Amino acid sequence: MKKPPAGTAERIAKMTFASVYPLYVAKVERKGRTVKELNEVITWLTGYDAKALKSLIDSEVTFDAFFEKCTLNPNAHLIKGVICGYRVEELEDPLIRQVRYLDKLVDELAKGKKMEKILRVAE
Repeated sequence: MKKPPAGTAERIAKMTFASVYPLYVAKVERKGRTVKELNEVITWLTGYDAKALKSLIDSEVTFDAFFEKCTLNPNAHLIKGVICGYRVEELEDPLIRQVRYLDKLVDELAKGKKMEKILRVAE
């Protein structure tokens, strides 16, 4: 099992969700998807509604706080595949795995997958 370089978890933990969210928006919009769909994916994973998401962005919470406060979807473990060179299901650090879950969902959205597949409805 490949491990991310030392210090990766600390670096990710200190990043703010607000600094990454615009990159997610740009990625999905570039591929013809909407912010509404992006927020639906984030809500599915974290349980945050639109109001909570806006508040978290405005208060510039770190990824550590973002995932610490959320209620991770019980089907999140169904998210599998490679993102950033690592298989998400094999990542040991819980925070890195959760952030990569989000990255994987955004990636799937941008690649045009159907929402039912992204949200693991049929599994």
